[in-house]
Amino acid sequence: MTTNHDVSKLDDLIVTTIDSVRGYEHSAKHADAGRFQQFFADMADERQRVVEALSEKSRELGGTPAEYGSAAATVHRRVEDFRRVLGGGDEAILSEIERGEDYLKEEFDRVLEDDRMSPGALGVVRECYTSVLKGHDTTKKLRDLLKAEA
Repeated sequence: MTTNHDVSKLDDLIVTTIDSVRGYEHSAKHADAGRFQQFFADMADERQRVVEALSEKSRELGGTPAEYGSAAATVHRRVEDFRRVLGGGDEAILSEIERGEDYLKEEFDRVLEDDRMSPGALGVVRECYTSVLKGHDTTKKLRDLLKAEA
């Protein structure tokens, strides 16, 4: 029972984190004048490592980890494009990334609070959560910095 529950929750996090990877890759391609391109590319790489850690645990428990993100995240990236085209620039990109970061953090919080998760699966989720918090906090700081410059 716990194994199936763990695999299901890990898979949910994998899909959401793949969405994060794709979002950062997309943002790296569209950042104005390269100002944040390296940060976005680095975050995509960091999130890919989170996907790999979660996937490894899922496989260890007998699961078949997701390989693709969600359709909703694809729509979210199109919204980001629309806002950027309307003149939002890097601030619009960071605003959309921040929304995604908030959602990712909430998803990890839900799993960490789930008392049906096994200690082994929770351990991996906690390790990955460190990366999620770092990205979440850094994105907020960059957004605040951009607002202060405006």
